[in-house]
Amino acid sequence: MLGLRHKLFLGFGGLLAITLIIGAMSIVLLTELGESVDVILRENYRSVVACQDMKEALERMDSGILFVFLGYRNKGTQLIQENREKFLATLKIQEGNITIEGEAERTAELSNLFARYREALQEVSAPVEIRRTDAERYFSEILPLFQKIKGIADSILQMNQSTMSAANERARVKAAAARSRMLVLLIAGVAVAAVFMVFTGKWILKPIDRLTWSVDEISRGNLDLVVKIDSHDEIGRLSEEFNTMAERLREFRRTGQAHLMRIQRSTEQAFESLPDAIAVVDGAGTIEVATPTAAEAFGMKPETDVRGLPLDTVAMLFDQAIRTGRVAEPSDRGALIQKFIRGEERYFRPKAVPIVDSDGQPSGAVLVLTDVTQQRHQDELKKGLISTVSHELRTPLTSIRMAIHLLLEEKVGALTEKQAELLVTAREDAERLNSILEKLLDISRLESGKASKDLRPQPVHQLVFEAVEPFQTLAKERGISLSVNLADDVPEVLADLTLIQHAFANLLSNALKYTDPGGQVMVSAAAEEEFVRFAVSDTGRGIPAQYLEKVLEQFFRVPGQIPSSGVGLGLSIVKDIIDAHGGTIRVESGPGEGSKFSFTLKRATLVAPQELTNA
Repeated sequence: MLGLRHKLFLGFGGLLAITLIIGAMSIVLLTELGESVDVILRENYRSVVACQDMKEALERMDSGILFVFLGYRNKGTQLIQENREKFLATLKIQEGNITIEGEAERTAELSNLFARYREALQEVSAPVEIRRTDAERYFSEILPLFQKIKGIADSILQMNQSTMSAANERARVKAAAARSRMLVLLIAGVAVAAVFMVFTGKWILKPIDRLTWSVDEISRGNLDLVVKIDSHDEIGRLSEEFNTMAERLREFRRTGQAHLMRIQRSTEQAFESLPDAIAVVDGAGTIEVATPTAAEAFGMKPETDVRGLPLDTVAMLFDQAIRTGRVAEPSDRGALIQKFIRGEERYFRPKAVPIVDSDGQPSGAVLVLTDVTQQRHQDELKKGLISTVSHELRTPLTSIRMAIHLLLEEKVGALTEKQAELLVTAREDAERLNSILEKLLDISRLESGKASKDLRPQPVHQLVFEAVEPFQTLAKERGISLSVNLADDVPEVLADLTLIQHAFANLLSNALKYTDPGGQVMVSAAAEEEFVRFAVSDTGRGIPAQYLEKVLEQFFRVPGQIPSSGVGLGLSIVKDIIDAHGGTIRVESGPGEGSKFSFTLKRATLVAPQELTNA
């Protein structure tokens, strides 16, 4: 008995054979037609065009001699010279394209006559004054030559046109014959396909429909059905395997329910032992499971709608995770939820992690509220300590700088060369320490919110060019290309000019510092919905992936940098400045691929006037 593979082979094999025959004949016939058309274009069309061009050039030369006779010598001479060269060039094309019997003799005759015509034309147009004999010679010699040359060119054109017409007729006959043969083969192919379709329904479609119905029944929970087996081919064996699978599913159903209950109970016990506030929410927003902390502190109890809780941030993060299929966190890392638990102030950082199904689509989310109270207290203690130490060190450092300055000015006595050298080194270190203290104080003021901000609408072009201009000289000295790429329609942004220029200065300084000579640094800006995104990119050394999340932290320096690269406060200041403006900053980089620091500022047109007043 034939198997399914052999049945398909018979049907598709016949179709394939007819397809191959039709394809091969099509290729042969199209090749023949193409060659016929190619002959027409290659061997005859060029001669037709050449003859037309020669006739046109000849008529222009004749017009030129008439201009000369009428007194327009310069114009007539120019017209004769230009068209003489055109005629010779076209004649050369014709001499290289002799394809018809008798065409060579006519072309040679054409060439000889034109040589006589050109010589006579030159003699007549050469004298400064036109004589009566010149006019008589024109009518007796030049004009007859003109007519003979034109007649020969026209005869060559007619010869080639006749040949083209004959070739076209041969191509038409071949096309008609090809159409007839292709039609016969097409009818045969349709007949084979119709027979194959009839047997396909019996051999394949009917058994597959039965299997499809059985799958639908199993999806509805009916595991007791048995598929009828009508053949012993591949579909018959598939039906046997299907019946075996249904038997195993029945067995699995008996044992799986108990296993599922054990897993569910284990999950509930694991949740109860977790210290953080965690809740599992389905796609509709209903809480399914929650830890005791989530239930007691935030009201996240099972069967509760997360959107109905007094936690707008958590509901927003849940919707974002379901919509995007990615982990959702507040854009501001400092956005925490304050909660008093048993009279104690606690801080939680929310996060929503999507739960995806087998198709990769979000079917729910896990809400995680991490207790960061201790970390917050440590950060506040660190900030207070840095601010206090910076203020306390500022006064004695100022005295030290003044004392070094007075000593170097030799106000209290002359210095030896070694003493001056030591004092210069001490002055450089003192200035470096003073710069560090100033940055620490800037960070302290920004983080505490005490730094004054004069938020005003700023034109993006002016903002960027004023930031780039101070670094053009440094870029040229280092052999680095510093460029700006801005669209004409970038809207104004709301910004404190001084603070944003300070942020640009830190980013440009870093880009130039870590880019080798011959590299590029580019500043760009583009509109994004409610914001404008600025970017400073370079072709420098790049940053390894494991350090990208840390480069904006205070005192962090990528390992392996040169000692003079700073103490790791510049990028932290940039982040604080952008945070103070309500924007975000991000880093894209890789070893040897350069770095790109980009940040956003709000559009000025989207900010209410009262916001400017409050700022």
